[in-house]
Amino acid sequence: MENINSIRHSLSHIMAMAVKKLYPKVVFGIGPTIENGFYYDFGMQTDTHGLTNRSSQITEADLLKIEKEMRKIIAQNLDFVKEEKTFSEAEKIFKNEPYKLELIHDLKQEGEKKVSIYKTGDFTDLCKGPHIKNTKEVDPEGFKLTKLAGAYWKGSENNAQLQRIYAVAFESKDKLDIYSKLQEEIEKRDHRLLGQQLDLFHIDDEVGPGLILWHPKGALLKRIIETYVLDRYLEEGYQLLNTPHIANLKLWQTSGHTGFYKDSMFPSFHMAEIDKEEKGDYQLKPMNCPFHIKIYKSSMRSYREFPVRYTELGTVYRYEKSGTLHGLVRVRGFTQDDAHIFCAGKDQLLSEVINVVRLTKEILTKFDFREYEVKLSVRDPKNKSKYLGSEQGWSDAEEILEKVLKQEKWEFTRDEGEAVFYGPKIDIKVKDELGRTWQISTIQVDFNLPEKFDLSFINAKSEKERPFMIHRALLGSLERFMGVLIENYGGAFPMWLSPVQVKILPISDKHLDYGREIVKELKASKIRVELDERNETIGKKIREAEMQKIPYIFVIGDQEVGAKTVRIRERGKGDIGEMKIKDFLEKTIRNS
Repeated sequence: MENINSIRHSLSHIMAMAVKKLYPKVVFGIGPTIENGFYYDFGMQTDTHGLTNRSSQITEADLLKIEKEMRKIIAQNLDFVKEEKTFSEAEKIFKNEPYKLELIHDLKQEGEKKVSIYKTGDFTDLCKGPHIKNTKEVDPEGFKLTKLAGAYWKGSENNAQLQRIYAVAFESKDKLDIYSKLQEEIEKRDHRLLGQQLDLFHIDDEVGPGLILWHPKGALLKRIIETYVLDRYLEEGYQLLNTPHIANLKLWQTSGHTGFYKDSMFPSFHMAEIDKEEKGDYQLKPMNCPFHIKIYKSSMRSYREFPVRYTELGTVYRYEKSGTLHGLVRVRGFTQDDAHIFCAGKDQLLSEVINVVRLTKEILTKFDFREYEVKLSVRDPKNKSKYLGSEQGWSDAEEILEKVLKQEKWEFTRDEGEAVFYGPKIDIKVKDELGRTWQISTIQVDFNLPEKFDLSFINAKSEKERPFMIHRALLGSLERFMGVLIENYGGAFPMWLSPVQVKILPISDKHLDYGREIVKELKASKIRVELDERNETIGKKIREAEMQKIPYIFVIGDQEVGAKTVRIRERGKGDIGEMKIKDFLEKTIRNS
């Protein structure tokens, strides 16, 4: 891994050299390595009036030209030579590079004693390394410049916008080819494209970015998933709740969200502007937990009731910057399979976390996710002011989560600084068919909100005691989960999940009545079925049904009407022959 990072880092310098040769007025930002490649940020020198010459800027069409120049540089077998300079020496070297001078100033402020530079031929860059020894170590066909984008200097909208060139790079052309094929498969599985192709959902600018409009088939798919998980939760002793979409701002002040989560919340609104009799500000809910706490607190609780398990398929609203929104996986309004468990004592807390971890594994397996990356997200030990609660509370909660993961033999890593403000958590990333990981499930232990809302129960000694609380969402955001699911299956859902399980295609109008009989019979067996009544050729009907990735297509003509059969096309297999509906139900559906 260290070698490929050195290759990628060195290629970023080579790209900078090529750009400088083609665009002499370029000035340099930064050029770090990233996953699978690297990028470099470039600006252009301004004229005497401070204006950039737009005609000299890089365009997408120039990327191939830059690649060609990079290969010429690689062929020169140039060494990468590291030198250390004083700050005054470095400032002279980079006197015409405003962004490099700013970085040198930053290093001085951070207390560095020297400045590290690398020379490659006649090119010099401010850099700590590491690098390869010579350009001959680079496979000239092992990299590709992929796109051009805008990027603010140091990521701040208040700074100048630079041009960023992205690239992918590997040790060899063979590895680049493997990566490129994977990217092609990823593009084919893009849930945004499949969402349109399969008529599942869309996002409309007039409705608002990050807000999903579910079409009938998408809404049905969502309902199938919700019904499955909700039924399992009710079987496990959860009680169903339903709570409002807004609440008085005071609720979020009590919970601590306004202090620790404000950047992810939509602005509150003044009720007095709507109703003069109403006082106070109201807030779109970013989470369901304060509502569940209020329901818990609505009556005195006895230890005999515990554990108290509440669940809700609750829609929440969180502000995400427009530039971060992405289809279903990053949205502003989404439904959570949310639950909160109130526990009487540490022993019960431990057993409930164990149950949740086991249920998580069962449910993810049902959706064909069997490989995971697990993180134990704990506090940042260097910045404890970001979190609520006592040292002992945090220590106990982290210890319990770690004990459960070890007991259940789940491999995990500790992730410092990723805990939520009210407690540590287990984060579970699933691995999909293409080997990509996606954050899905989260299980959080909370000892803070029960204290902030002054929760209690009557224990076996008839004394008041503070409960512990577990927050858990096993599918997380249903919108995000469905985006991942669409890409994992490539839109070809298993039989039990498919919004349409069977499509009936009559060859002509005279076969429609028989098609309607089949619809009635299949619906009686709870099969989701559609009849294509359009006056189109059977070839076109088959092609379009296959594009919809429907598991089974029934073709019916004179022969099938006469024999009371259907000719079946199975997804991925094609024509599998004629069959009676009764036999189809017994042999195919019941075994799917």
